[in-house]
Amino acid sequence: MSRVAKNPIAIPSGVQVNVTGGEIEVKGGKGTLKMAIHGAVEVKQDGSTLVMAPRDGAKQSRAIAGTMRALIANMVTGVSEGFERKLSLVGVGYRAQAKGDTLSLSLGYSHPVEYKVPAGVTIETPTQTEVVVKGVDKQQVGQVAAEIRGYRAPEPYKGKGVRYSGEAVRRKEAKKK
Repeated sequence: MSRVAKNPIAIPSGVQVNVTGGEIEVKGGKGTLKMAIHGAVEVKQDGSTLVMAPRDGAKQSRAIAGTMRALIANMVTGVSEGFERKLSLVGVGYRAQAKGDTLSLSLGYSHPVEYKVPAGVTIETPTQTEVVVKGVDKQQVGQVAAEIRGYRAPEPYKGKGVRYSGEAVRRKEAKKK
């Protein structure tokens, strides 16, 4: 069994976990998440902990057990604390504004970029050059942040673009004459 799968998942207070058939449902203060459990993995609830175990000794089953453990741990963290990704806009005239369920970005194009925010994710703009993506599903939060970053990824010469806060952008030297 993988080292990751051996660690039990502690369920914090205020979080309910239902394991029925081949599905797991996690309810918490921030929302509810559901996921299908892989057939090669067995999930057991033992009081306030969840334990993963491969159904057989196959190498694939042992690997999937670790993956399922990580995904379920992310679900528990998501419904109890939530996930967030911070983005910063670097460049003259680059700005963001959240209005309702759309994010309006001015990224140096001839038109503003309108991004429709999917359900389950909220976007805040504390300042004009900061965007905070929040939600309960780690995968969805990361995907939304990556899509926003994809509109204008940081370029290596001036460092302009949308970057994750704390992201190190590799800079290049300009061409010499």
